[in-house]
Amino acid sequence: MLPIVALLGLVLVVPAVAQKADLIVENARIYTVNPAMPSAKAIAVAGEKILAVGADVSSYAGPDTRRIDAHGAALIPGLIDSHGHMRGLGGLLESRDLRHVKTVAEIAEYVKQQATGRPAGEWVVGRNWDQTNWGGVFPSAKDLDAVVADRPVFLTRVDGHAGWANSKAMALAGIDDKTPDPAGGKILRDAQGKATGILVDRAQGLVRGKIPPPTFAQIKKQLELAVAECARLGLTGVHDAGVSEADLRAYKELIAEGKMPMRVWAMIGGEGLLWKQYLEKGPEIGSYLTVRAIKLYADGALGSRGAALWQPYTDDKANSGLMMTTKEDIERVAKQAAARGFQVCTHAIGDRANRTVLDAYAAALQGKNDKRFRVEHAQVISLPDFQLFADNSVIASVQATHATSDMRWIDKRVGPDRVAGAYAWQRFLKAGVPVANGSDFPVEEPNPMLGLYAAITRQDVTGQPPGGWTPDQRMSRAQALESWTLTGAYAAFEEKTKGSLEVGKLADFVILDHDIMTAPVLDIVKTKVRLTVVGGKVVYEQK
Repeated sequence: MLPIVALLGLVLVVPAVAQKADLIVENARIYTVNPAMPSAKAIAVAGEKILAVGADVSSYAGPDTRRIDAHGAALIPGLIDSHGHMRGLGGLLESRDLRHVKTVAEIAEYVKQQATGRPAGEWVVGRNWDQTNWGGVFPSAKDLDAVVADRPVFLTRVDGHAGWANSKAMALAGIDDKTPDPAGGKILRDAQGKATGILVDRAQGLVRGKIPPPTFAQIKKQLELAVAECARLGLTGVHDAGVSEADLRAYKELIAEGKMPMRVWAMIGGEGLLWKQYLEKGPEIGSYLTVRAIKLYADGALGSRGAALWQPYTDDKANSGLMMTTKEDIERVAKQAAARGFQVCTHAIGDRANRTVLDAYAAALQGKNDKRFRVEHAQVISLPDFQLFADNSVIASVQATHATSDMRWIDKRVGPDRVAGAYAWQRFLKAGVPVANGSDFPVEEPNPMLGLYAAITRQDVTGQPPGGWTPDQRMSRAQALESWTLTGAYAAFEEKTKGSLEVGKLADFVILDHDIMTAPVLDIVKTKVRLTVVGGKVVYEQK
């Protein structure tokens, strides 16, 4: 209705004045992920929210509006990584990433360099070694002892589910040849029964418990590095898969200090005091930090043969993996969480672990629901079990680059029959199961362009294999973008405020230097972020 103003006895009809924008981006190729308006050319922002989207929003420009000419560049909703480890990323940014190192000798040389000049007895730690880079043979304590024997060393495998210790670290942890395997863990031993220095899943805790914990200042610094890196890469949101009380305190301080250029949706790292506290007070919902989920572990990982399978590994006939949490415990936590408004997000990789989690969830959820419980990774699924996800409204939280990293060896590890249900994204989508995408950084690289590329091609960055590995499970470009945006928002109950570019939603978006929806697929890998906007504020701008 037009406003009516009385003036000198006359009634004047005054045209309504459009609200003025703080920011306008024009001449863009906008992919909205909104089926009602899939594409647009311009977007206007007022405060934290989207004011207008369309072909022309110039009527919203005022004298103080910042206007950006995108020169035809692609603009997409802010990308949401639905499974990452923020402190792990920050720690990796402070050190060397070992994921692409091709020899044990090169890693040993790095450890030697790190030990040089440090105080006696100080631990040397690192992460992301991968034995598949040198033929699949696990390294040993002796490899590290040869370069550093006078201080403890502990290096975490790329998947986080195995650790490599030297003899000094094992001695401090009280590990010898007779030490029994802990529940949910395994101490690898050689043919003579001697502990090799490789500790799988919960066996890592024997050593980790001896490593001095980081200070709060170190934790905060690592998170500050991680959030800045995420903004640079076009991530406006991350689901942090397993946080501590110190992590939450650090996030809150960064928010108060104006150093939080992205949004975090946090999963509490397992049962413990923090979980009990939140169960009592309920979820904590915020614009930049939300806490309303718990992260559990059902099993280990395929790379270290800790993922729980129904039948033994094809390349290790004496091993069928490890269950880290029982069905009864998952069910108990699921019922607690459902009653108090929390999600349960359970790491499950092998087919036995996935079915165990689905059965536990089913007991708590009792069919269709809106609790939005999640299975994190959901890598190897028995074919009949895809329908169980749909029957209980369970979200598949996947990481596309896991498929392209693992395709080098997955056929040998689980065999052709189980590969049919491995990284099977189209099977989920055809069953009506929401698929939220992520990276699991620092296990994989945090760059979401690599995840989008992997989802679309199922190839490595050189375009191999031709046509993609098990190409029938590739996502379309539209499906991939939605899995990194709107479905990520849905997986956090946030689809009404983010994930697509619509009037009234939060102004979280990214401008790219390649059009990932039309460019040759290999150009997706090369794509850089020109601008990241969170809540209407430019938080990263390419120099």
